[in-house]
Amino acid sequence: MDDHIRFDHTDFALHLLDQRLLPGQEATVVCRSTDDIVHAIQNMTVRGAPAIGVAAAWGCVLALHALGAQQADELEEHLERIACARPTAVNLRWAVERMRAVRRKMPPNGHAALMEAFVQEARAIQAEDVLACKTLGRHGAACLKDGDCVLTHCNAGALATAGYGTALGVIRAAVEEGKRIRVIADETRPLFQGARLTAWELHKDGIPVSVACDNACALLMSRGLVQVALVGADRIAANGDTANKIGTLGVALLARHFGIPFYVAAPLSTIDISLPDGSAIPIEERPADEVTCPDGRRVCPAGVPAYNPAFDVTPADCISGIITERGVLRPPYTASVRAALEEAAPKEEAPKEERARA
Repeated sequence: MDDHIRFDHTDFALHLLDQRLLPGQEATVVCRSTDDIVHAIQNMTVRGAPAIGVAAAWGCVLALHALGAQQADELEEHLERIACARPTAVNLRWAVERMRAVRRKMPPNGHAALMEAFVQEARAIQAEDVLACKTLGRHGAACLKDGDCVLTHCNAGALATAGYGTALGVIRAAVEEGKRIRVIADETRPLFQGARLTAWELHKDGIPVSVACDNACALLMSRGLVQVALVGADRIAANGDTANKIGTLGVALLARHFGIPFYVAAPLSTIDISLPDGSAIPIEERPADEVTCPDGRRVCPAGVPAYNPAFDVTPADCISGIITERGVLRPPYTASVRAALEEAAPKEEAPKEERARA
């Protein structure tokens, strides 16, 4: 599935599958402006770190188009609004920075040329994410054995990316290799992304999936029903500490207690080498009514406050491996993360004189 983020060049609009309504309804939200994109990211019409990065790139295109040539000097303000729409997933700002880099290379007063370059870059970001997911899926498939039952938390599938998925991409790749894989999807409160989205994706693909309450995780592991725990990521620090949906830390600690491998699957764009460890990762606090009034139905007494952090940070020493498009990174992560990023960095072309001597 890769049509949940679709740019309409004729209508010049971004069409997003509204993930808030799944699995009951498949509806599309149409974005035409910076306001539309920021709103769609913040209210989780589109969610998942790579997916909001792709949406942000197309949001930059929409911002430039809406401003027109006469207001191009206001573009930076719009790009920053998009970059700040949500604080934890680094892919969001990463995508905007790629669009800014394109702008810096363009001559001033070249609105039409900049628009074409923006469209090409956004298209490239989207295509690269699908390729990265399929590549990391193939690398990660080796971490799963025939007959394994995999526990997931939140949704790190096609919906959370431009297509194919990270954690679910690993599962899909293993199944494509002929391995018999079953999945237990943590429901993932308070917004139930596991129950609503992960189960929806896997069921559509014919991959056996069951849903479990988040607080059933320990019992399931203790009974030997889980062989591997596998999650996505919203930001990975230089030392391998990983931010992911709230509740991930508990899954990781339980997996370590029961001797179960715990893997993180994410593209290299999710790594923030500027942060030495997870203590510097910003944790988004979302509205309390997501906890107190799920689906608009009050489950807590009126006037009682609620904690609603959207993410927690799993320490690197709880992670068996970080599955990327450059392979499965292993501890010590400070070294393996840096090596993967250096290997992936574009190589500067040698000066003509050096090429001639070669």
